[in-house]
Amino acid sequence: MTELAKQRFAKFRQNRLAWFSFLILTIVFLLSLTSPWLVNDKPLFLKYNGKFYCPALFHYPQSEFYGSYATEPDYKELVKNAEDVFAIFPPIPWSPVKSELAKSGAPPYAPSAEHLLGTDAHGRDVLSRLIHGFRICMSFSILLSLFGTFLGIVIGGVQGYFGGKTDIIFQRLIEIWAALPFLYVVILLGSIYGQGFWLLAAIMAAFSWIGLSYYMRAEFYKTRNMQFVKAATVLGLSHKRIFFKEILPNALTPVITLFPFSLIGGIAGLTSLDFLGFGLQPPTPSWGDLLSQGLANLYAPWIAVCTIAALFATLMLAAFIGEGIRDAFDPKRGDRFE
Repeated sequence: MTELAKQRFAKFRQNRLAWFSFLILTIVFLLSLTSPWLVNDKPLFLKYNGKFYCPALFHYPQSEFYGSYATEPDYKELVKNAEDVFAIFPPIPWSPVKSELAKSGAPPYAPSAEHLLGTDAHGRDVLSRLIHGFRICMSFSILLSLFGTFLGIVIGGVQGYFGGKTDIIFQRLIEIWAALPFLYVVILLGSIYGQGFWLLAAIMAAFSWIGLSYYMRAEFYKTRNMQFVKAATVLGLSHKRIFFKEILPNALTPVITLFPFSLIGGIAGLTSLDFLGFGLQPPTPSWGDLLSQGLANLYAPWIAVCTIAALFATLMLAAFIGEGIRDAFDPKRGDRFE
């Protein structure tokens, strides 16, 4: 790490609100990655008739315990009805996709000791779906931000570095591409190829780089006229070396400062598409789906309130991180080209 990078990191840490927001969001996201095992209805450990199993990590057919089917058994029913059985369930023993319909009445069920945040309209645990939905939202948004950042750097950098006809041609093509109606593209491709995680990520990444490319174009235009770049050109360094080694490191301020806000845009974009029904297919855990159910079931306010609170907290933490990074990379300090 260079001295300049150390100074910027130290300044970011001095902003306690941004630093603690970064720690909280990072820790919660890392914990959410364990949700397939720690937030599920499959036991972490199971002993049945003297044999040991680990259903949270491995698939066992129903015929292994009872019956003759190859599908996975209902482990809660197995523990409840079978003899000589011992199981350790996860801290939150509810699957995000299985419905709980054993209670009297019709779902959604209100919060209780079993379901701390209640259930949705299909009897699925809201807390479990919130945690799994957070993992999917964050993973989707990080992946989208990385793809969009890469495309924005390359395309905007090429425009600013070469300029002239290259810049004019790229700029006209970008204007045409930006004029395409994003929602119509999602609906069209989704109806042809289906609504999936990777298809949505590819479509949104194809549009998310446009804003960053404008910043990178301006940064490359400005930096290429600096004395150290002219000296590198006179020395006969290759275009690749000048682009990646000389100009790019000094043009990364927009990339780093905009990344948290790109993360916010990814989360909000996926949630909006899921809310409208053009996002991930049910029964995939989704905050947008929970918001849609909350709107359709106003007599069950816990669905919408819990989802809005989780969405607000996530976006707020990401915004605090972005503000802290922007302050740490403040170009008014005059140290960008040391």
